[in-house]
Amino acid sequence: MYAVIATGGKQERVEVGSRVDVELLGAGIGEEVTFSPVLVVDGESVHAAPAALAAATVSARVVGETAGPKVTGFTYRPKARGRRRFGHRQHYTRIEITAIAPPVAATTRSRSRKA
Repeated sequence: MYAVIATGGKQERVEVGSRVDVELLGAGIGEEVTFSPVLVVDGESVHAAPAALAAATVSARVVGETAGPKVTGFTYRPKARGRRRFGHRQHYTRIEITAIAPPVAATTRSRSRKA
């Protein structure tokens, strides 16, 4: 079973036991965080209806913080001797997915059509 969660303006595909780097959450190491998934796949069935996804949750434990790869840049202004080198490393929160709770069996509404 896997789920797709939305965090930090991005979507991540997660499974139970997987470790994922997401944007900083502001939670301490060892704290539990929950996400509401965008999509849940439970074996053969796919739950994508907003009503069903409102009941589904993904629980994760914060493992630590890490930094991404270094990105370097260089700006140059000709004829003015303007040169500037810079670097950046984005900081991330590393989480471990502990549980995916799929939605309870969705209730079906019968619609009656009037003739």
